[in-house]
Amino acid sequence: MMTTTSKENKILNAQGDKNITKKDLMKVFWRSFTMEWSWNYERQSNMSYTYAMIPIINKLYKTTKDKSDALKRHLEFFNTTPHISTLMLGISTAMEEINAKSDGFDTSSINNVKVGLMGPLAGIGDSFFWGTLRVIATGIGTSLALQGNILGPILFLLVFNVPHILVRYLFMFWGYKLGAGVLDKIQKSGLMESLTYGAAILGLMVIGGMTAEMVAVNIPLSIGSGDSAIPVTDILNGIVPGILSLGFTGFIYTLLGKGFKTSTILVIIALIGILGAFFGVLA
Repeated sequence: MMTTTSKENKILNAQGDKNITKKDLMKVFWRSFTMEWSWNYERQSNMSYTYAMIPIINKLYKTTKDKSDALKRHLEFFNTTPHISTLMLGISTAMEEINAKSDGFDTSSINNVKVGLMGPLAGIGDSFFWGTLRVIATGIGTSLALQGNILGPILFLLVFNVPHILVRYLFMFWGYKLGAGVLDKIQKSGLMESLTYGAAILGLMVIGGMTAEMVAVNIPLSIGSGDSAIPVTDILNGIVPGILSLGFTGFIYTLLGKGFKTSTILVIIALIGILGAFFGVLA
């Protein structure tokens, strides 16, 4: 027969029906498999992330406004290796639980922690799952399939999926324990503001790196002639590396701030590219 200490009883009584259980975490775990099902160019995996969090939000919050605010929080941009997304889902679950139980919790810290973690975790996850494990699984499966062995595709699926499902499962609970333990202590100690600030800085660094890496703007014009000609792009990058990418991203950000729809911005980008290439301004 299981018994609880007086301290545990106090905690359970204080938490009431807002206490997250293993069953609740498993609901999030199963829903995490949809992480790539509704991927979009504007906010990428945000809809799947929100879908995974719905059981937690419905349990923790009772009013329509609280639920709506929580859903809006998780509809922000999100993208990382889907196989390790449960780590952040677990942390988000713990932070939502803390928010539901305490007054004055800084809800912006929930998204700041997500933004700060998703970039570094994506680098690790992509390298391991896409760059290593998938290659190994493909090599094993292909070598057998070329010999006409039915085990080829079966082993490919097993070698890739068994480790990823195990990691996904463990990260769900590790993320929750990390959030419920460490973040709760940080909140009580008054360090949450510092954590939020640090996570925001890290998130901006990740976004800055993504801007320089993923946004390509090249001006084919040169100053001078012959061997002494210097490309305009090189001159600008010499002043500030990636300044063209940064400027173009700032332009798109300004359009978003003015209320332009995503579809309209995509048309504007296409027109700039076509006209720029036609007149030789862009390459």
